[in-house]
Amino acid sequence: MLAVVLVPVVGPAADVPAPAPRVQGTPAQHRRLTLADASWIRPTEAKELKLNDLVVVVVDEKSQVISEGEMDRRKKADSTFALKDWILIHGLTAEPDPQSDGEPTISGELQSKYRAEAELETRDTMKFRISCRVVDIRPNGSLLIEGRRSIQNNNDHWEMWLMGAIRAEDVLPNNTVLSENVADMRIIKREAGHVRDGYRRGFLTRFLDYFSPI
Repeated sequence: MLAVVLVPVVGPAADVPAPAPRVQGTPAQHRRLTLADASWIRPTEAKELKLNDLVVVVVDEKSQVISEGEMDRRKKADSTFALKDWILIHGLTAEPDPQSDGEPTISGELQSKYRAEAELETRDTMKFRISCRVVDIRPNGSLLIEGRRSIQNNNDHWEMWLMGAIRAEDVLPNNTVLSENVADMRIIKREAGHVRDGYRRGFLTRFLDYFSPI
């Protein structure tokens, strides 16, 4: 019968580490993966844009304002004035003037109360797409864009302008850029025609709203 006895190894041989597994390829091939390596739609570098190139701006602007205010003000005043001493002027001299009819007095009372409550809630939404042209390239690489769109349907006419500055790295692979990435953005929108005439204010209404007489 064969017996096997395991004897622990004591000494320098016990501190020898196990050999590391062999990895094939160069060290450059074993670097950490980035999003550009794993994604098919993520560009490896910013798209190079030149003057007069076109970029589509996707405008999706939303704003909401809620404001509430309340004021309650009260004033009360009670005052009395009496003229006790007066003078008479005779030539170059001044003499005391006794008040034979009594001291003239003024008495008054003022009470005022003002209370106001105000509530304001507004919501604005603007969505459209507009193609803009690169009109200038700044020294830091940012691009100035400007676009205009005009649509006419019978007697109704719509015009839209957009101006601003973007970065080349903010342009998506489908050649679009979001409006939230446009700096110094300026949007102008005008309407004319039957639709606009249905809700626009007349000059008299604008005059009254401006001065607010009541």
